[in-house]
Amino acid sequence: MLEINFHPFKNLETERLFLRRITRADVDEIMELRSNPETMKFIPRPLVTSKEQAMEHFKMLDEKIEANEGINWAITIKGEPKLIGIIGHYRIQPENHRCEIGYMILPQYSGKGYTTEAIRVVLEYGFHDLQMHSIEAVIDPDNIASERVLQKNGFVKEAHILENELWNGKFWDTVIYSLLKKNFIK
Repeated sequence: MLEINFHPFKNLETERLFLRRITRADVDEIMELRSNPETMKFIPRPLVTSKEQAMEHFKMLDEKIEANEGINWAITIKGEPKLIGIIGHYRIQPENHRCEIGYMILPQYSGKGYTTEAIRVVLEYGFHDLQMHSIEAVIDPDNIASERVLQKNGFVKEAHILENELWNGKFWDTVIYSLLKKNFIK
């Protein structure tokens, strides 16, 4: 079984991005991400409707890092401290050497390749630092942009599960993409 330890927290860098720990100072951007119906359209979770709820979301993310249960980074453009997105490893299964990657980006920054770039460095962290064997991504089948960014990073479609999640009176399908460490190209 893997030993998961996120301490000390490791910042990540790409050519254009700096991925750092999320802080209380990011609460406005967390609110902007999680309260936006467009950003949340494919995520079956309630919209954040107050700064207090955004702060609770931050606290939950921070507690997961402290407990070595999950890790998230603020996606920022190098030289600019503002959080433009969040990316991280969730649902870590140390016994299976597998975890899930999740990400979201503010709409005004989508379509610029930032998510693809951030995923690449977070995959490198997952495979090399965490020693994962496989990393999965769970998406809504209608989320074509997310599907494309996963395919650009080498993920392959593993499953399409029909109506397996009930949210707000509607059954949602789930599509699972995965990437094996041996197929990861840095």
